[in-house]
Amino acid sequence: MVTRVAFEPTGAYHRGFERRLAAAGLPLCKVNPRQARRFAEAIGRHAKTDAVDAAMLARFAALIEPPARPVVSAILDEMKELHVAGRALVKDRTAALNRGQLRRAALLRRQAAERLRQIERQIDAIDTALWAYLAADPVLKARFDILVSIPGVGEATAFTLLIEMPELGAIEPKGAASLAGLAPVARDSGRHRGKRSIRGGRASLRQALYMPALVAVRFNTTMKAKYDAFLAAGKPPKVALTAIMRKLVILANALIRDGRAWTPKRA
Repeated sequence: MVTRVAFEPTGAYHRGFERRLAAAGLPLCKVNPRQARRFAEAIGRHAKTDAVDAAMLARFAALIEPPARPVVSAILDEMKELHVAGRALVKDRTAALNRGQLRRAALLRRQAAERLRQIERQIDAIDTALWAYLAADPVLKARFDILVSIPGVGEATAFTLLIEMPELGAIEPKGAASLAGLAPVARDSGRHRGKRSIRGGRASLRQALYMPALVAVRFNTTMKAKYDAFLAAGKPPKVALTAIMRKLVILANALIRDGRAWTPKRA
C-alpha cells in the first residue's frame, strides 16, 4: 500500500505528474527543494544526481513523514499562474517607471511610455481573466466573498489569500500563521531567552497582509484594541503590526472554516 509519494516541484514539469498521481488517488507530498537539500546534507549525501535525489526523497518521506496534501483545482492552478505573472508585471511597471524618468532622448521616452502602456494592458488582461475564473467557480467565489467581508481586506489581498493559501479553512490557527511566516520563532538556550522573530513561510502572503493590517488598526475596533494593547505592553509598533497581520490570517482561516462572513462583535 502506498502511504505517500514525495516529489520536488520542478517548474512546469511536475504539474502533469502531480495531476496524474492525484487522479489515481495517491497521497502526494510536495517537498520544498531547500528542505530536501538540507536533509540530504544532514545525512551526508552531497552528490546530486537523479538517482541520488530519488533515494534521498524516499528516505525523507519515510523518516519525516510529511503530510499528504490535496492537489488544488485546475481553476485555482490557472489562477496561481496568472497571479504570479501579474506580480511580475507590477515589478516590471515599477522598473519601467524608474527607467522612464531617467530617459533624455525623445525616442527613448516614447519607447518607455509605450512599454508602460503595454504593461498596463497586460495587467488589465490578467485581472479580467482572474475575475472570470472566480465567477466560474461558486466555491472560490464564496471563499472570496468571506475574505473581502473582513475590514481592511480588499480585493487584491483576497485574491492573494485565495490563490497563495488554498489551505485556509482546513488547518489549525498556528498552522495558518506558520504558513504565512507570521508565527514567532523561539531562540532559547538554557536560561537565555532569545528575541522572537518571524521567518520562513510564504513571503507573498506577508506582503499582501501588511496594508490590510494598517487599515485594520484604524477602522476595525477589535483589531485596534489589540494593537493598542500591544503598544501599551511595550511592544514596538512593527511588532504590534505583525501581530495584527497574524490575527488577520487566523481570522480568515476561522471564517472560511465556518463558512461565514465577518460580522462586528456586539458591544
